[in-house]
This record gives sequence, structure tokens and C-alpha cells, in this order.
Amino acid sequence: MGQEPEPSDWMDAMTAADKRALARKLTAAERDEWPYHWRKQGRESQFAPPGDWQTWLVMAGRGFGKTRAGAEWVLEVADRDPTARIALVGASLGEVRSVMVEGESGILACSPPWRAPEYQSSLRTVTWPNGAIATLYSAAEPESLRGPQHSHAWCDEVAKWSNSHERATRSWDNLLLGLRLGKDQRIMATTTPRAVPLLRRLLDEKRTQGLVLTRGATRDNAANLPTKFLAAMDAEFGNSALGLQELDGILLEDIDGALWSRSLLDRCRASSAPQGNRRVVIGVDPPASSKGDECGIVACALDKNGNGLVLADCSIGPASPEQWARAVAEAASVWDADRVVAEANQGGDMVASVLRAADVSLPLKLVHASRGKAARAEPVAALYEAGRVKHAGMFAKLEDQLCGLMAGGGYEGPGRSPDRADALVWALTELMLGKAKRPRVRQV
Repeated sequence: MGQEPEPSDWMDAMTAADKRALARKLTAAERDEWPYHWRKQGRESQFAPPGDWQTWLVMAGRGFGKTRAGAEWVLEVADRDPTARIALVGASLGEVRSVMVEGESGILACSPPWRAPEYQSSLRTVTWPNGAIATLYSAAEPESLRGPQHSHAWCDEVAKWSNSHERATRSWDNLLLGLRLGKDQRIMATTTPRAVPLLRRLLDEKRTQGLVLTRGATRDNAANLPTKFLAAMDAEFGNSALGLQELDGILLEDIDGALWSRSLLDRCRASSAPQGNRRVVIGVDPPASSKGDECGIVACALDKNGNGLVLADCSIGPASPEQWARAVAEAASVWDADRVVAEANQGGDMVASVLRAADVSLPLKLVHASRGKAARAEPVAALYEAGRVKHAGMFAKLEDQLCGLMAGGGYEGPGRSPDRADALVWALTELMLGKAKRPRVRQV
């Protein structure tokens, strides 16, 4: 049987009068159904691909419509197969509930009210009137997927699943081993790309086992996204490598020998900003001139447990001395900084005088670099590896520079100089690697 032509195939050629005439001919039930007709609303890249596939991976930028595509695919599966047993797997049960089931683009929101499934949160089940059932699982609990059997699965943000103790790959493997019900077992996986083992494995399977990959970018869905959101994303991630990942859905490859990797930075992402910071320091890497490099300005804190937190990247440039000095003073005021640490290798007393001119009360400390930027960064990178530093957000340009600093010295971009990264290193060195005063016994 051939596929029925979709509304968009023939309605695009209709005049407005013809469309009104058609609308008048619809029954009340048909008019009620119309807003829920996914095939007339979605884009081709959001529809399941044809052919015999087991895994459909949608790897796309933020706001592409991955969640809507996943929810609509689950609804189509449940509608046509009353025996379907569907696994809904996310990074945590909270995210499965709040995004995949109850979210604005989740299963319940996309369901026509008169055909809506029954959601029992306590049982972690979604049950359709025809008998199809979906069960909620957390990828942080791989053993919960050992034993249950399914015919289909929707796995959301697979690149975000925990890699601690190989939880992500163990969850995926347990899911696969239980995918043995029905005659046409299938998995849909949706994610923003990150260089993590599970996603790399899935992309390898594309070449060896026929996984179907759909790529997409944030702007593919521009018609359904607020203009302010698009502007904010461009401002935050535009012209950055991280923007290629978060907006364009491109998997970034790490540079061999770099002190920081994308996966390391993702592991060091704070879920919420800790309260009660003991100290706040603004690190500053002044530019050599007002015509070229940026002025690196990064705010970092030390929490009550002795761990570091990157609060903000306030870097500016190219800028005149007066402009970047005002930006430093503003950052110190906003974050109520205990100290401003500024490199004085280039400019010396001039750096101090410019900063004092912006704010005479600035708690300033000048430092002189005796080693290269990469060498200074190595002990700070070790703090990240030990899990002692978190980022209170995504700092695209700063993180691009961190991933370009090489072990043993050197910098492989972007830009000529890692000014933002250097500012971060100065701040965290002051907070976490400074020489602590120790009690001594003094001979009388």
C-alpha cells in the first residue's frame, strides 16, 4: 500500500478561498484532530526515516525540535501497535518526567486530549487506551534496565547520560538485551552532540550496522523559536567552536594532547550555583594593545568545601585601557570580589594605574608570569581532572581556549592568544594553588 499524500503536499498549492471551503467541509471531529496532525506540522527531518533500521539517531543543535520528534514518534508507535512496550530513558528519572513525558513538547502535550494516555507517576508508566505501555527509566541506574523487555525505546540526550562507572554504555547494553518483544524492534535516540564514549560508539555503528543518522541545526526550527532566543544563542555561542556543537549539532573532536577536553568540561558542569562562597577573585589578562587581543576577565569563586567555581566570563575586546579597566571594575562590583589578580608582565605599573583610575578601591594584586601560559595552566587542569572545579554555565569562547592549551606548552587556537583561559588560570591559582600559611614554632 502506498503512503497517503500528506496535507502539505497538496494544500501548499491551494488558494486561501479553497482552504476555507475545505475547512467548512470538515466534521467537528476532523477539525478537532487538525491541530494534532503531526505530519502537517513537522519538518521532514523530524519524521522517522523509511527502511529497515533498528536505531534512529537524531543529533542536532538546541531548539531543533528533538523532543517533539521523539514524543511524536512514540505516539505513532503506540497508536499503530497496541502491544507496544516502550522504554523511555533519560539521564535521570526527573528529566524523563519533566521533559519526555510532562514537558511542553513531551508525550502528554502532544497527545489529543480524547486519546491521551494515562500517566501514573508512582508506577513510572504511561498507558494508552488501546493497551500500549511506556515505562520510564533512568540511565543513571543501568540495573533497572536489566530484565524488563521492550519492543521500542526512546532515549533522550544520550550524550548527557552519566559516564561514571560506564553507566551510559551499561544502560544502553541492558536496553538492547531487553529489546526482544514484537516483530520490529526499534530505538530512537535524540541528543545534542558531545564527545562521549556512547555517542562515538553509536556513530561507529552507523558505518558497521546501518544506524540511521539525522543531523540538524537550531536555525532549522527558526519559525517556531522566539527571536530573542535565537539572538541570545548567537550572542553566547556565535563564532565559537562550542557553537558548532550546541547550535549546529556538529560533534567536536578534541585536540590530541590538550590539557582540557570537551568531555572533561561537560563533566565539570555545575547543576546549580553553590551558595556561601568563601572568596571571589577576578582574574585579568590585560591586552598588549587596544588593537588586537582581548582582555581576559574571568570571575571565579572558592566555595565552603574548598572547591572552585567559574562564575562568569566578562572578557572584552579589542578595547582601550579605559574600557577594559571599567569592565574589570564592573565585574569586581557585580561579583563582590575579594581580590582582582592581574598579570603585569606587559605594562607593569601602567596596568595598576589604569585599574586604579577605574576604581581606586579595587582590591588589586599584580602577578608576573615566569612560565608560559600552558605551563601555568597544567596544575589548574589537574584540579579539573580531580573534580575540584565546576563551571556555573557554558562559557563558549573561554572553553574553546581551554581546549586549545597543550600539555608541555603551546596553544592551538582559536585566536592568537588564550587571554580568557589565562585569566581563569590566574583566578583559580590565587584561590586554590596559592601558598597557604602554616603555623610555625618560633624559638624565643
